[in-house]
Amino acid sequence: MVVAFDAFKGSLTALEACEAAARGVRDAMPGTDVSLVPMADGGEGSLDALLARGGERRSTETVDAIGRPALAHWALDGQHAVIELAQAAGLPQVEDAPLRPLEATTAGLGRVVLAALDEGATEVTLLLGGSATTDGGTGVLRALGASLTDASGQPIADGGGGLAALERLDLRDLDPRALAARWRFVTDVDAPLTGPRGAAAVFGPQKGATTHDVVLLDDALGRLARVAAAELAIDERSIADVPGAGAAGGIASALRALTGGEIVAGGVWFAALAGLDDAVVGSALVLTGEGRFDEQSAGGKVVSVVHDAAVRHGVPLCVLAGAVDARAAAAMRVPALSIAAGAASLADLQRDAADLLAAGAASVARLALR
Repeated sequence: MVVAFDAFKGSLTALEACEAAARGVRDAMPGTDVSLVPMADGGEGSLDALLARGGERRSTETVDAIGRPALAHWALDGQHAVIELAQAAGLPQVEDAPLRPLEATTAGLGRVVLAALDEGATEVTLLLGGSATTDGGTGVLRALGASLTDASGQPIADGGGGLAALERLDLRDLDPRALAARWRFVTDVDAPLTGPRGAAAVFGPQKGATTHDVVLLDDALGRLARVAAAELAIDERSIADVPGAGAAGGIASALRALTGGEIVAGGVWFAALAGLDDAVVGSALVLTGEGRFDEQSAGGKVVSVVHDAAVRHGVPLCVLAGAVDARAAAAMRVPALSIAAGAASLADLQRDAADLLAAGAASVARLALR
């Protein structure tokens, strides 16, 4: 059988979740052959899932989304750098301070990209998820040498709010290594840059944006798309309307257009990397899950990717999660069980997640494999 879990945020990495489920299965059904396939979708914890399969961990001193010192971890495999945005511009990093949706910047992520280029990387994969920013990736662009100025030729302020004054994007001093590199943007959403499904409207409130802020940020990101399109002599829609361009506050918009990079669905990319289909073929059962299984789980998240693999190969599947939305389970037509043993606080669930997941996996194994 196969255990293919995403991380349980705040309690278990993807590998730890797989190990806990495998322990429960083996305790319940001794001798069962269990394949562990740690999964991710580009959000927080994706780097750990990747490093569980190999690669060298690197560290870079940088800043977080509000400019405080931070240490970002990333992976280098040959000349391929894999950088998790959440390490340098993540929301969890700044939850101890008042959120600053208009000023938060990806400048710290840009420093990590520069460090990777200094290490000889010729391929850069950005894992986009869990961001505290809505700056359209302009912090990264600035770190790479781009200049963003207002009508008087003065540098605009950092963050998405500053983009409201943007008149010119000057790329003449851009680091040539960035242009020569192959770029990949791994996302867990397919949102466009602007509009009702865009970066500001959908994700801005999670980062502290008020209703007024959302309108300002959406207009500002639209301005970025127009100015960047003019500089690159391309259609504005090829920046703003690309699925995934709105991920992580719009990082995969102008930067993607500039570098010719590709946007890929995180869950599908990790599944291929991890050999999920090969593991599922011929197995008796697949267990998957995450901290919370809800309606968002169906949109390219790990659970939906594992579900699709199980369906392709005709293997039964069960979802185990900390919290389960019955509507999501009904929509995906999958059995889904909460690992909570009765009423419990979030702190209790996080503390006992490994044992609870092991117990849940044991119960399902007894029913499915007997």
